[in-house]
Amino acid sequence: MEFFARHGCYEEERARGNTFLVTLKIETDMTLAAESDNIIDAVNYQTAYGIVRDEMAIPSNLLENVCFRILDALYDRMTDIRKATVKVSKLNPAMGGRVEKTSVTLSR
Repeated sequence: MEFFARHGCYEEERARGNTFLVTLKIETDMTLAAESDNIIDAVNYQTAYGIVRDEMAIPSNLLENVCFRILDALYDRMTDIRKATVKVSKLNPAMGGRVEKTSVTLSR
């Protein structure tokens, strides 16, 4: 998922904003969904996307905080999750040289 957001420790980073990539992995029992072929029995990707989108819209100083909040929100709203992993990457971070991205990954 790709978002424009205003995360960063420095005021300039938050004012200017940046492009962020979010990778999400959700583990759950998919037996019922596989048998029923019904979205009600599956992880709804639109719901997961909406949760990530909403959390990305809230500015944070650290990518660690963004990941933590996304995981909290996922577990609060999606009860069938066994394990989730979220990776947030900031593209072209201001580091004084050419850096493709910096990333943080958290799992729960």
